[in-house]
Amino acid sequence: MRTVDSHAVGEAVREAVVRAATSLRPDALAALEAAAARERSDRGRAVLGQLLDNAAIASADGVPLCQDTGYVWVLLEVGVEACVCGDVPAEVDAAVAEAYASARLRTSIARDALTDRSNTGDNTPAFLDVAFAPGSGVTVHVMLKGGGSDNASAVRMLAPGDGEEGVARFVVETVAHAAAGACPPVVVGVGVGATFDKVGGLAKKALLRPVGRPAADDLTAALEERLLAEVNALGIGPGGLGGDTTALAVHVATAPCHIAALPVAVNIGCSAVRTASVEVG
Repeated sequence: MRTVDSHAVGEAVREAVVRAATSLRPDALAALEAAAARERSDRGRAVLGQLLDNAAIASADGVPLCQDTGYVWVLLEVGVEACVCGDVPAEVDAAVAEAYASARLRTSIARDALTDRSNTGDNTPAFLDVAFAPGSGVTVHVMLKGGGSDNASAVRMLAPGDGEEGVARFVVETVAHAAAGACPPVVVGVGVGATFDKVGGLAKKALLRPVGRPAADDLTAALEERLLAEVNALGIGPGGLGGDTTALAVHVATAPCHIAALPVAVNIGCSAVRTASVEVG
């Protein structure tokens, strides 16, 4: 059994936060470049060019890609042959606080959603999930999620009879309603299955996949292709100013569910989908 100290997890989170805040993922950068090359709208091309310029400046100067540096979601993926010892939540929060201070990132966490909207001052607490995987590896996935893109997300409990058509209708309706305020072109994460409380996590995890990489199974990959075409046919375009590229990709993740249920979630990632992954140890 491999043992990993929680301090090493904190170090990985610290590194990932700064990288995600200041450097656009290579796959996302390539997707923006490809979109700029095929975009027919003059305004759309101009916006895509500005997004590419912004990414270059952020990387060169080590400054945030976006002024809304978001909340921090951490997915700790632990191999079943590994053990992480120590106070992981405390180490993660300490790493987030230090990273936000050292990189001069904006803090955006309210102490309580309802009773105390004052700022915690250090962007903690982070939101931590743990998942298990085969083997002995330990991986930290970090996502910085701004308010604009997260507010564009939605969950709906469909009836099983709604099927793929119902899922597609809900996804496209969600994007049509909210994508213009989510800094398009967006990456659309879609979760289908599990339970009410888990389906949103499926949609969020889908955003970790490299932009445009199809799902592993052919049926889900075909649904992704269909949804991307329907979303881009909306004409919302880069920056919400019209054009061909409302979304760079649609990623769908599925799971088992109750026979009487069809949970669906849409979690939208903005044009600067900000994630970073670090292998620990």
